[in-house]
Amino acid sequence: MLNPELLKILVCPEARTPVGLADSALLSRLNEAIGRGEIKNRGGSPVTQPLDSALLREDGLVLYPIREGIPVMLIDEAILLDFLS
Repeated sequence: MLNPELLKILVCPEARTPVGLADSALLSRLNEAIGRGEIKNRGGSPVTQPLDSALLREDGLVLYPIREGIPVMLIDEAILLDFLS
């Protein structure tokens, strides 16, 4: 679980807007798409590992993975959620 105090200060490195924990429904849909090989990060690399948790940008368009309890707040590691539309 992510430290609540850390969550309060984290922002998207690109837009500088707040992020919050992604809900289980979003993670489930994302993990299904990952399983089908449909997801790439912004750097163009395929995302192959399912996500247990992630941070969602306030506008709901970008997701940052949390790996081994550590938020990966790198723009190239972000996942655009345009596949949901």
